[in-house]
Amino acid sequence: MAFSRADTSVLGRWWWTVDRWTLAALLALIGFGYVMMLAASPAVAERIGASSRHMFFVKQVAYLMLATALMIAVSLLSPRGVRRLALVGFAGALLLTAATLVIGTEIKGARRWLPVPGFSLQPSEFLKPFFAVVAAWLIAEGKMPGSKVWGASIAVGLFLVIAAILKGQPDIGMLLVVAAVFLAQFFVAGMSLYLVGAVGGLGIAGAVSAYFLFPHVQSRVHRFLDPSSGDSYQVSVALEAFANGGLLGRGPGEGRVKNVLPDAHADFVFAVAGEEFGMVVCMLILALFAFVVVRGLMRLLAETDLFVILAGTGLLTQFGLQAFVNMASTLHLIPTKGMTLPFVSYGGSSVLAIAIGMGMLLALTRRRIGTRAGAAGEASAPAALAAGPVR
Repeated sequence: MAFSRADTSVLGRWWWTVDRWTLAALLALIGFGYVMMLAASPAVAERIGASSRHMFFVKQVAYLMLATALMIAVSLLSPRGVRRLALVGFAGALLLTAATLVIGTEIKGARRWLPVPGFSLQPSEFLKPFFAVVAAWLIAEGKMPGSKVWGASIAVGLFLVIAAILKGQPDIGMLLVVAAVFLAQFFVAGMSLYLVGAVGGLGIAGAVSAYFLFPHVQSRVHRFLDPSSGDSYQVSVALEAFANGGLLGRGPGEGRVKNVLPDAHADFVFAVAGEEFGMVVCMLILALFAFVVVRGLMRLLAETDLFVILAGTGLLTQFGLQAFVNMASTLHLIPTKGMTLPFVSYGGSSVLAIAIGMGMLLALTRRRIGTRAGAAGEASAPAALAAGPVR
C-alpha cells in the first residue's frame, strides 16, 4: 500500500497508525492456514466422505478470506467503536450459546453447535473475545475515580453465567480458557496477591472437580498419564508424524498422518505440518504466535488507558493460550483438548472469532496521534499525520 502521511482518509490514517508488524505476522499465519488446507484437505475430505474434495478446500479458503477482511475491518474502529462492537457481540453470542443447550446439535455427547444451513455455528467461540473486551470495560469503569459503577462485580456475575452455560454443554476446556483470561485481566488491574492465590485455589479445586464429575475429562487425564490405559491413537500417530518429519519434513503432499488421523485438518493440523514441512516450519509457526503475543504486550506497556491495557491483555492471553493448548496437546505435553490452532486449523466459527479478536487488538493498539493514549480515536488534522506518530 502506498499512502502519504498527509492522507486523511480512513485507510490512510489506519495504515500509518496500525501495528504493521503484528498485522504481517497475523497475515503470515493465515497464509499457513491456506498451505495446511492444501496439504490436509484432500485426504480428510476423502476419508470423511465429503461429496467434493474441491469444495471442502474452497469452503475453508472462503472462511480465511472472510476472516482477513473481517480482521482489517474491525481494526479500523476506534476504542469506543470496539467497546460498542464487543457489547453487541457479547449479548448476541451469550444468547446463542445458551440456545445450544436447547436446540444445539449434539456431537460426541456435547451440545456446542447450532445448525445453520451450510454452516455449523459454535457461538461460544465468539463469546471469548467479546467477553474479554466487555470485562475489561467493566473493570476499567469501576476503577475510575468517583465511579459508582460496580464494574468488577458485574463482570464476575457475567462470568458465572458463562461458566454455568459452558458447564451445561459441557465444554470444560473453553471454560478454563475464559477463566484464565478473566483472571489475567484482574491480575493486571491490580488484584491483591492474596486474592490471586484464593482464586487460583478455586481454579485448582474446579479442575479437580471436573476430573471427578466429567468422565471424558477423567479419561483424557488417565490417557495422558498412562497412554496404555485407553485409546491414545491420535496422540501416538501425531508423535510418529513429528518423528517422520525430522528437521525439514518429507515434503508437501508426502505426509501419511493426514490419511489416518481423524482430526488431521483441525485439532492435529500441527502434526501434519511437522511431518510434511519439518521442525523448521513448526518453529516458524511457533515464533509467529510468540511474536504476536510479545509484540502486543510491549505495545501495551506504553498505554495509559486501563481499558485498552485490560482488553489487550485479555485478547493476547486468549490467543496465546489457545495456540499453546493446541500445540502442547499435539506434542503430548498436556492432556488432549479439542481446541483449534488459530488461523491454521480448519473451522469457520473459530477462524472468524479469532479474526474479530485480533481485529479488536489491532484497533486498540493503533497509535492515537496528538492525543492522550486511551482517547477515543485519532487526530484527523493533516498536519498531525504529516508530522508522524507521537510515540
